[in-house]
Amino acid sequence: MFITNLWIISAATLVLVLASIEGGFRLGCAARARSEDEKEAPVSAITGTILALLAFIMALTFSIVSDRYDARKALVREEANVIRTAWLRSEFLPEPSRGEAATLLRQYVDSRLLAVQSRDIAQVETTAVESLRLQRRLWDIAVRNARKDMNSDVAALYIESLNDLGNVHASRVAVGMHARIPPGIWLAFYALVVFSMFGVGYHAAITGSRRSWMMLILALSFSLVITLIGAVDRAQGSLLSVSQQPLEDVQVMMSGRVDAISR
Repeated sequence: MFITNLWIISAATLVLVLASIEGGFRLGCAARARSEDEKEAPVSAITGTILALLAFIMALTFSIVSDRYDARKALVREEANVIRTAWLRSEFLPEPSRGEAATLLRQYVDSRLLAVQSRDIAQVETTAVESLRLQRRLWDIAVRNARKDMNSDVAALYIESLNDLGNVHASRVAVGMHARIPPGIWLAFYALVVFSMFGVGYHAAITGSRRSWMMLILALSFSLVITLIGAVDRAQGSLLSVSQQPLEDVQVMMSGRVDAISR
């Protein structure tokens, strides 16, 4: 679904840019046919100013998604470390809690990887709920054992690791699923794209230029950049996805195949 939507956005952007250039070109041709008084210099200055504003909005938008992409990578590493710590500390739990906690932590890693690899938003939301359910069961085990010895330092450390587990999960959900470029920025972005491309077409017409393949290349360039921004803005999908290798390494460690991590 994500990839399909991305290509729809790319195609729609391409059509919008081409339509804006063509609209400006036709209006410029009509203005030039009516009168030769339209001066090139003012139109060039206005178009250049709008293009500069577009470049500013584009740089701002790309900076937002780039920072968010780096945050998602950092959260993957942090979550892997937190899960590894919880796994190691669960070894101090008495049986049968030890085996139950180990099983739940394995399921938790599987659930987290499934959530990231899925391209279906509904599936991602389902796995996020499943992760919360597993956290609740892990917490119940920790509380049950802590009540047996309220002064246990080991129990306190294990509970601390579960707290960290919940905090990182909440951060990943917030950054990966809910944090998006504000609609106002997208609106300003596309408005400036239309205005600037209209100006480019108008300027080309009043200078007596003909339509050329360079306009198509310009439209393709804008479509490519906007598609790139849209891909980085979303966590789901195969394009520019964040590597889950740290979590995969933890999954391997839990399975006992530690030698596979070095591959």
